[in-house]
Amino acid sequence: MNELPPMARGYVDRAGHHRSDDAWLNSAWHDEDSRAFVVQDGRALVSDDHLVWTPPAAAPTGEPLFLGVPSGSATAGYFAVMAQLPADANAQPGSLRDVGAQLDPVEAALLAEAAALEQWHGRHPYCPRCGAETVAAMGGHLRRCIADASEHYPRTDPAVIMLVVDDDDRALLAGQPTWPIGRKSTLAGYVDAGETLEQAVAREVFEEVGLIVDRIHYVASQPWPFPSSLMLAFTAHATSTSITVDGAEISEARWFTREELTTALDDGTLLLPMRASVAFFLIDQWFGGLPAC
Repeated sequence: MNELPPMARGYVDRAGHHRSDDAWLNSAWHDEDSRAFVVQDGRALVSDDHLVWTPPAAAPTGEPLFLGVPSGSATAGYFAVMAQLPADANAQPGSLRDVGAQLDPVEAALLAEAAALEQWHGRHPYCPRCGAETVAAMGGHLRRCIADASEHYPRTDPAVIMLVVDDDDRALLAGQPTWPIGRKSTLAGYVDAGETLEQAVAREVFEEVGLIVDRIHYVASQPWPFPSSLMLAFTAHATSTSITVDGAEISEARWFTREELTTALDDGTLLLPMRASVAFFLIDQWFGGLPAC
């Protein structure tokens, strides 16, 4: 049982003060200790549960993204390059959904950062103020309008995700209409404008399954660049147990004891979220260490 969810365990020194220093970025790009990987559509090449790294100068031509610096280094950097994934017979392309739980914590965090930046760049080629073209700057952490010089930064959409438990310490798991039969997870939803995180938890639970909750407690966070979310994980206590699903976002929901969850996993009638997700982390923490599944 882990103390933090995947992609929240690996501390990366992002060295934000270097982003505006073009001379340092250029020097780091050519430093023999710097490393880069290619990202395309949120995926990178992975071999033996590690990203496939290359010296930056040997990477395919593409927009470079400065991701941070290796621990203890003053001259080298981590980079990603937005380009077509090269052919590699010894590696497979993988997204965070595919490989997030297998990568070491630092590599998982770097892939999360690169995927989020790549998708943001792809969605913001034009200035929202005047419609002119924008160009990347600050190591890929900014886009600047070529007409009015306005600056635009990556956005992050906060989303709450919560494990609801009742007085008998049962956990509520729910499924969406588009999911495979048997797939269930925790409830989740985006934070409304002007809303606190706790208010978002209570609102989403009520809207999706008709339950009133209290004792809302923050647990952990996890970047989830699909395309730009930050998942903020909570536990919450239900003051009642009668479930009324909304029928739109949630098609089914039920309470599970630990014994019922184990039985459902064993007989294949329950499919849990991927191990790389903070949803799995919440369920694992409640359960006390889930068996391999």
